[in-house]
Amino acid sequence: MASPLQTPPPVPLPTVPTVEAWRAMTPAERERVQVQINAALSASVDVMSEGQPHKKAKSRTIDALGLHFRTIGRTVYLAEELAVLSPGEKPFSPDILAVLDVEPVEDDERLSWVVADEGKGPDLVLEVLHKGDRTKDLVTNVERYARLGISEYFVYDRLRQQIHGYRLIEPGAARYQRIVPQLGHFLSGVLGLNLAIVDNNLRFLAGEALLPVSADLIGRLQGMMGNLESKAAQAEAQAAQAEAQILVDLREGLLTLLDVRGIPCSDEDRARVESCEEPSTLRRWRTRAKTASRALDVFSEELPPA
Repeated sequence: MASPLQTPPPVPLPTVPTVEAWRAMTPAERERVQVQINAALSASVDVMSEGQPHKKAKSRTIDALGLHFRTIGRTVYLAEELAVLSPGEKPFSPDILAVLDVEPVEDDERLSWVVADEGKGPDLVLEVLHKGDRTKDLVTNVERYARLGISEYFVYDRLRQQIHGYRLIEPGAARYQRIVPQLGHFLSGVLGLNLAIVDNNLRFLAGEALLPVSADLIGRLQGMMGNLESKAAQAEAQAAQAEAQILVDLREGLLTLLDVRGIPCSDEDRARVESCEEPSTLRRWRTRAKTASRALDVFSEELPPA
């Protein structure tokens, strides 16, 4: 009988070197330390995958915030599951981190966020809790992030559809106070945005306006393109209808003119007029019909040679 799956023992995480030890290392040594720490974090039960619901919530967050800050021109560095190396501390890899006044780059080559190199730690951390360790996110991390001076900490409890928000009591303090929601909105002073649960999803709001995600913008663009295509087809149909009416009017006008002037028109000539699709030809015939004395003078150039 197969034995049930067992939770693997936690992988011990190395302590991040002190500032002095870090600065004494060569670039190659620093890179090696980061690679080792990332490998240890990846193997740790603290960062085991919670599946697609967890991943999608993180991706939507990065997507919405990235679009927003690029649009308003605000400098905010955002990262998903980037290891944070604070001197003398155990490393950690938050779901989302945000750092103010750090320019995001297209080809970001950071292996981790090294506080000793960057000169500061994250300003905000957001964790997505689905079916993971509630004690870690709602107790351990609350104490750890406050001690590390992270200004704000939010937890999106996706399973229970709740938001928990924490803010440092004051700058430099090592203790959080809970953020009290206003009508279900949790204000982030770091982001300048509200967090709320809308349609069972974590969403961000600027005032009362929901920040769009890429899927929203693509949907709007597709709707706009559909409207434009519909209008173009409608305009094309109207143009074709107008052109057809012009031909009808020209044919009727020409035959009426021939009748009024008493110019006999054979069945063959009438068929030629009715089948003509060139407005310029019909207008030329009409001009001739004003002075011609017989149908041959009107249609002579269009008759095939004998």
